Amino acid sequence: MRAALTIPPIHFHTLQPIRLRQRSFLRSFLLSLFTREKKKLGELTYIFCSDDYLLEINRQFLQHDYYTDIITFNLAEPGQAIQGEVYISIDRVRDNAKQYNSSINRELHRVILHGALHLCGYKDKKKEEEARMRKMEDKYLNLYFEVSARNPPSK
Repeated sequence: MRAALTIPPIHFHTLQPIRLRQRSFLRSFLLSLFTREKKKLGELTYIFCSDDYLLEINRQFLQHDYYTDIITFNLAEPGQAIQGEVYISIDRVRDNAKQYNSSINRELHRVILHGALHLCGYKDKKKEEEARMRKMEDKYLNLYFEVSARNPPSK
C-alpha cells in the first residue's frame, strides 16, 4: 500500500480586509515556488493586517520602530521543513501600489511572493541581496500572472 501524498497547508488569515482572488491557484503556485527553489515546505500562514498591528510585531520581536510592508518568520528548527508565518500590512501594500504606480492586486502578490522567497533563504538587507530579491520577485510575479491569465477561475 502506498502512503498518501500530503500537501503542505497554506493558510490565509485576514485581520485587515483585502480581496485575495484565486486562493487555490495561489496555494498551488506557492507550492511550485518552493519546489523550484528546492525547499521543503511544512506549513505556511499568511496574516494580512494593519500598519499598527505590524508595527507592534516589528517593535516586539525585531526591536524596530518603523512601519514595514512585511515581516517573515521561519519557525522551523534547522534541517526541518519550512514552517513559516508571513505578516503583511495591507496599509503598506496600498501605499506602495500608489507610490510605484502598480495595482493593489499586483503589489499584494509581489509581497506574498517576497515572503515566500525570504523563507527560501533570499535576503534583502545589502544592495546586492536586494537586487537579487527583486529579480526573483519579478521572475515569479510575472510567471504567476502569466499562468493565472491562462487559467482563469471557473465559475
